[in-house]
Amino acid sequence: MTKYTKSDAAIAQLTPEQFRVTQQNGTERPGTGEYLTNHEPGIYVDIVSGEPLFASSDKFESGCGWPSFTKPIQPANVNELRDITHGMIRTEVRSAHGDSHLGHVFPDGPRDRGGLRYCINSASLRFIHRDDMVAEGYADFIDQVEDI
Repeated sequence: MTKYTKSDAAIAQLTPEQFRVTQQNGTERPGTGEYLTNHEPGIYVDIVSGEPLFASSDKFESGCGWPSFTKPIQPANVNELRDITHGMIRTEVRSAHGDSHLGHVFPDGPRDRGGLRYCINSASLRFIHRDDMVAEGYADFIDQVEDI
């Protein structure tokens, strides 16, 4: 199994928007994210550490303005923390190894798929198409990617 880690080199490669979102707990403007309308088969990994976070098969259209998923690929790769900023009580989602701010999780997702909505910033993700997963070291997760 590959070890996923946060590194200064990876952080140095981030765009200003990726840095603001992942390292400074920012949020991209709704409707602007690169992966909002991505319907290709594959997985989404942490832009900093490369750890696998979400599968295309768990992505759904929530209408919230950010990519939404029903569950993480591996729950151990996603930390959930209480967030009381902006006068709200929410649950922040961070990558476990990269400690990147990803977004928030809400209890208003599809009931038939667990009821959760992981509302995730595209700027915190890198998409790996199913066709590239083996070459990039993510073969263990191909079974979680279905034809869409």
